[in-house]
Amino acid sequence: MFRKLVIILFITAICKSAVAQYNGLGGWNVLTINLPGSTEHRWGGYMEAQNRNYGVTNTFYYYEVKGGVSYNFDKNNAALLGIGRYITYDFEDIDDGPQLEEFRFWQQFTSNQYLGRIRFEHRYRIEQRWFNTGYRNRFRYRFSAITPINKPKVEPGALYGIVYAELFFNNKEPHFERSRFAGLLGYQITKPFAITAGILHQFNSSANSNRKYYLHLNAIYNIQRKAAK
Repeated sequence: MFRKLVIILFITAICKSAVAQYNGLGGWNVLTINLPGSTEHRWGGYMEAQNRNYGVTNTFYYYEVKGGVSYNFDKNNAALLGIGRYITYDFEDIDDGPQLEEFRFWQQFTSNQYLGRIRFEHRYRIEQRWFNTGYRNRFRYRFSAITPINKPKVEPGALYGIVYAELFFNNKEPHFERSRFAGLLGYQITKPFAITAGILHQFNSSANSNRKYYLHLNAIYNIQRKAAK
């Protein structure tokens, strides 16, 4: 177990070092803690923190903290209510303070489908967003495909691939706001702990610099619950 963790950290460090000199690539780092729901324990939740850099390891400009409460209708369908705070800086002058401050509330529904060992996830989200500059609504849809590579299912010791696409819309013209596409590789280190790494592309329809690639790293911890008696 310790040897696997050292190898993973070593590979991650090499990857970050190798791409750090490429100015076109940003850094997108995520820490996620889940309390998974199930048919036994229908209520669950999660907390998450993110930061983004204009470079892979430098030029910080954004962070968010958020959390939510979920309810599982069955093993493939769940709803979630979430809240979060989102802060954006000018990466060229952090000392000027936040350019944009946002408080967000959202409602989410997630549904899973299976084709052999591949899990397809549909995520629908409606957001209410309060900015220091005003109020907006937003609507999001994300389609993901998750497949184990070296094992029949995602379990300790499993490598798995994730591909997803997400579209963002709002209720004001132009309605299309943003898109994201990502290809990630995950490793389930233990039953509660996993990491993923890969490349994410984000397109913003209204930004001056509207296309950006990121090295996306995510550490995920799933709180283990006792089986219901």
